[in-house]
Amino acid sequence: MKNEILGIHHITAIAGNAKKNYDFYTRILGLRLVKKTVNFDDPHTYHFYYGDEHGTPGSILTFFPWEGIGAGRRGTRQVTEIGYSVPAGSLDFWQNRLEKNNVIYNKPAVKFGERYLTFLDPDGLKFELTEAKTPDSRVQWETKEVSKENAVHGFHHITITTNKMEATAAILTHVLGYRLQETEVNRSRFITDTVEHAAIVDLVEAPGEAVGHVAGGSVHHVAFRVKDEETLMYFRDKIVDLGLNITEKIDRNYFYSLYFREPGGVLFELATDNPGFTVDESLEELGTNLKLPAQYESNRVMIEGILPKLD
Repeated sequence: MKNEILGIHHITAIAGNAKKNYDFYTRILGLRLVKKTVNFDDPHTYHFYYGDEHGTPGSILTFFPWEGIGAGRRGTRQVTEIGYSVPAGSLDFWQNRLEKNNVIYNKPAVKFGERYLTFLDPDGLKFELTEAKTPDSRVQWETKEVSKENAVHGFHHITITTNKMEATAAILTHVLGYRLQETEVNRSRFITDTVEHAAIVDLVEAPGEAVGHVAGGSVHHVAFRVKDEETLMYFRDKIVDLGLNITEKIDRNYFYSLYFREPGGVLFELATDNPGFTVDESLEELGTNLKLPAQYESNRVMIEGILPKLD
């Protein structure tokens, strides 16, 4: 079995109001709430997982909604954009939908030969909806308002902004197995050939730009996908050999993880496919129950009383 990075596993961001976050991603963007749980380190805060029907790696966007948190600031040493893949011809639908719901957006433009539309979520997190050149075969989650003709497939790319991209590019190419595909002005596109989708990382080099501040409306970390724990530990050894600090293996209930900060300052995670989101709920029930890590189960009544209501 090859030891490979299989593109993006999930992306985790920070939000403010939990209900606004839940309403925006399930209603306006039409994603499925795949898992409703709590922050491992702060059980009085939700941890939401949104994605496709099955919670497929490469479709999972997660949030820590901390009520009253201050706004972050986009800048260098950050993931500054999240790109979703949408069907060809769907950007008119999305532009109309965003406008109707008073979402801040820019009209479609073209990058690397692909049409895309930029918008901000309620906390200012920046997204791009991209009509990918390569047809996306991933099955979407469908709602009453967002049909499969327009629905989000999963991740297309992430963008990292950096003052100097050399060290980050070296981690992508020499450790994670990406290759430079093409460059437009100060944006370089790196891609992995191990998967068809959720396979792109863009590095934007902005030498004079200020360092960003991670808070509300910011990406906390990006997780890259591996098949299993054996592969996870293979990459841990590679990262240790570079002299970088990396955590021990952590059980996140739905995957196993390692965390390290790449030299450009962005927090990277490596996450396994196993055991997946149906380990404690059936496919049909995903996201309908509050699932607590075992250490907090005895405090369920208290935690349920503190968490914000979503109805």
